[in-house]
Amino acid sequence: MKRRALLNSLALGAASTAGLVACSQATTSNETGSNSTASTADLPTIEWEMATSWPVALDTIFGGAQVLVDRLAALTGGRFKITPRAAGELAPPLEILDVVSQGAIPCGHTASYYYLGKSPALAFGTTVPFGLTPQQQNAWLYEGGGLKQLQELYASKFNVIQFPAGNTGTQMGGWFRKEIASVTDLQGLKMRIPGLGGQVMSKLGVTVQSLPGGEIFQALQTGAIDAAEWVGPYDDEKLGLNEVAQYYYYPGWWEPGATLELQINLDEWNNLPPEYQAAVQTAAYEANVTMLSRYETRNNEALQRLVSNGVELRAYSDEILSAAEEATFALYDEFAAKDPDFQAVYTGWREFRDRVYAWNSLNEGNFTRFSYSKLNQ
Repeated sequence: MKRRALLNSLALGAASTAGLVACSQATTSNETGSNSTASTADLPTIEWEMATSWPVALDTIFGGAQVLVDRLAALTGGRFKITPRAAGELAPPLEILDVVSQGAIPCGHTASYYYLGKSPALAFGTTVPFGLTPQQQNAWLYEGGGLKQLQELYASKFNVIQFPAGNTGTQMGGWFRKEIASVTDLQGLKMRIPGLGGQVMSKLGVTVQSLPGGEIFQALQTGAIDAAEWVGPYDDEKLGLNEVAQYYYYPGWWEPGATLELQINLDEWNNLPPEYQAAVQTAAYEANVTMLSRYETRNNEALQRLVSNGVELRAYSDEILSAAEEATFALYDEFAAKDPDFQAVYTGWREFRDRVYAWNSLNEGNFTRFSYSKLNQ
């Protein structure tokens, strides 16, 4: 019943997008022939709080939640207001799905791969190792059937509906206190890395920890961990990770295009007017595009600052990348064999990945390689 209600509400929400705009802008003629603006006065006033997984100081990633709620308020004439709260204010940063699912908090902004213990298929909602770039991820979610499939999974298992609401871009490969040249160098290394990337690293001999962003600096500083990944140059600089680790690796093969989510308790969602549902979807879409645009703009500038201040860039060796890729697809096969939900998502995702890789490599990839080669002549 929840799945059917979800699909019905999505259809109503999509159909009412134009109606919401019209409601705030349309004019009608009164008896004297003058025009008067239609009002949203018949729509309810709603105020929610949003739990997030992010420190406020990380203005781009927390900013994704802020962009969303600001646009939502604008689209509803201020009648639907959501206040985002920093990690830990309303719920522990890695327990957002739990409190939203329970209905303790109506909504949250988080990353789905924090909750793999509940269902490994949730990883696809954020990103998976050797997966999709940001644009490829958006294509899969919005046009490749990925979002619909994940929403059905969330509805049936967690009483939650989710929407893409941010993307960090292709991430960096993490901070290390010593150089890592081979798989042997990874043995026994203590590293903060979440999601399936963490499970792949574990297969390569790494001792994996999952820590909130606000705890990474201290863990590196005290030696509780030897390495950590967070996002990319802009956010990593804000956390001060360059002050406690010297070597900065690339590429972030485990997070080639990390999507963040707006998660809403499904009962709360179904109680919203269709106009508000449409506004939520529009606001989440804008947050998704805005966050990626900001990271793409800010990361290179931050990287240049880091390098000028002594950070040493290092590329992962082909040996490590090949071992990681092999371990990744072995892990996918293991999950697919024992988890029907993972198998269902993975099958379609893998087919989409292979098609979009071929297309991008032929067209965009060749264009980028040519243009960059000219830049460096």
